[in-house]
Amino acid sequence: MSEPQRTHVYDNGLVLLAEPMPWLESAAWAIFLPAGCCCDPPSRLGLSSLTTEMVQRGCGPRDSRQFLEALERLGVEHNSSVTAAHSSFSGATVAENLCDALALYADLVRRPHLPAEQLEDARQVCLQEVRAAEDDVAHKVMQELRRRHYPDPWGRPSQGELAPLERVVLKDVQTHVATTYVPRGTILAVAGNFPWERLRDTVGQLFGDWPAAAPPEVQETSALNGYQHLTFDSSQTQIGVAFASVPYRHPDYFQARGAVGVLSDGMSSRLFTEVREKRGLCYSVYASCHSLRDRGSVQCYAGTSTQRAQETLNVLVDQLHQLAQGIQQAELDRLNARIKSNLIMQQESSGSRCLALAVDWYHLGRVRTLQELGQIIDQLSCESINAYLARNPTPTFTIVTLGAEQLEVPRAVS
Repeated sequence: MSEPQRTHVYDNGLVLLAEPMPWLESAAWAIFLPAGCCCDPPSRLGLSSLTTEMVQRGCGPRDSRQFLEALERLGVEHNSSVTAAHSSFSGATVAENLCDALALYADLVRRPHLPAEQLEDARQVCLQEVRAAEDDVAHKVMQELRRRHYPDPWGRPSQGELAPLERVVLKDVQTHVATTYVPRGTILAVAGNFPWERLRDTVGQLFGDWPAAAPPEVQETSALNGYQHLTFDSSQTQIGVAFASVPYRHPDYFQARGAVGVLSDGMSSRLFTEVREKRGLCYSVYASCHSLRDRGSVQCYAGTSTQRAQETLNVLVDQLHQLAQGIQQAELDRLNARIKSNLIMQQESSGSRCLALAVDWYHLGRVRTLQELGQIIDQLSCESINAYLARNPTPTFTIVTLGAEQLEVPRAVS
């Protein structure tokens, strides 16, 4: 059983979240900066991704090589990523090295060198990520689905685009750091074996004098929605379907999550059984909940042959409509077992817990305990989920297909 979670907000707006896990020999952290791709200028899509590359190429008193060597000496396993809302840096190491590792990351977010001579190398890394995403047809169709379903900038691909990335100059990177690598809106989450008071004081020493500033406001446009076909010479067709749902912060989120779990969690789920097993229509099919802070969606994918693509889309949409008629107790029992298993495994991982702390704070302004999550899952019932489905009949779909032939939108959608 973990110790009580701790929260501290510093005067400059930085939020520290901590969950002691004293039975571990390690500690993990995640820094969420309000520097996501939603902040990229339209002519510089991919700027946030390129910036995450540049800030890791030397910071504080260390050049790029010295920074990496310092991480290796501390045994740090590290990662970075960009989402619509955040640029994040995460890592894990043995507990005794936690404070030294955090000192390195304080330099990274506050004192990056941004060396001009390494801009082109960093750009090439980002361009390769864009090309890799273009070559992954399943990823590409879901990327276009999010772009079409959400208002810009929330549906943007985090890696950016080739031509805008080519236009980024060093001044763009410097400006992005100055305006978005700021304490207000930044979340530092830590989980593992550490004394709370020492952690709080150390973070205060490292980040407390970071000049207070707020990130820029985000302007959004209207979503496109509807149907889009991407012509691609292939014997396969990729299908993406999305519809609006409640976000993670909504009181009904776990009712929606339960319904989608019946639809797609595991080999006994409806989509796997009805679309793949019984009819053999596709080689992959799934649905999942996706949440931004103020809006959510259910996103579905199916990969199939060109000859069976139309039937696959028809059956997929039909299953989404049938879900509105309700679920059965046996389906919920299987789902609860899977979710509880995931919660138990999350409790054993400091990396998973620190990410969960940061996500909860961003969406909810507070942190849920594992016990609270367990109670929410235990309280799910067929009656509550079916009541949610009755209140929220299947809405309009956004559909994107990628393949040789355009499909007909099922009549129930149009």
